[in-house]
Amino acid sequence: MTATNTLTLGGLLLALIILVCNLYPWWRGNRDMKMLAAFGKGAAAGISAAMCPGGILGWAHSRSGTVGNGIGERTSQATTGTASGQSLTTGQLVGLGATGAAIVVLTVLWVVLAYKEAGKKDRRRIIGGAYVGSTFCLTAGVAGALAWLPGTLNGLGDGIVAFFQGAGVL
Repeated sequence: MTATNTLTLGGLLLALIILVCNLYPWWRGNRDMKMLAAFGKGAAAGISAAMCPGGILGWAHSRSGTVGNGIGERTSQATTGTASGQSLTTGQLVGLGATGAAIVVLTVLWVVLAYKEAGKKDRRRIIGGAYVGSTFCLTAGVAGALAWLPGTLNGLGDGIVAFFQGAGVL
């Protein structure tokens, strides 16, 4: 299997199934936002990976489409008898610079640390959120809606560097 930046209806189906499985208990419960915290942390890591043009995070992002397409297409075929291999219009989050990349690394590190101290259910939710966040960013709509994010992270990173330079640390 090779990595791809394209997403099929099957891949989107898998991401939507995971999303619904995480939203359903929250919806049926008391709708406490704490119930979505683990999923949200994972989604933040997945979206962060989607901004990376290469490296391990960029590789993981491109693999989310490949894995999801295969599993989602088999799921659709097995449950409905209909193929779902039609490709969707793809999108990418571009423009991440060196200082923004440092913010991405810190974000993913934060999620990894949360994963390490989480229980079994929350670990699954973090992984599911990372998959959904990364996969949704392969679509043109979500990537377009989040097009502001790489520039914002670059600005945040630039601000942190300027702060430490002004303090004489760097």
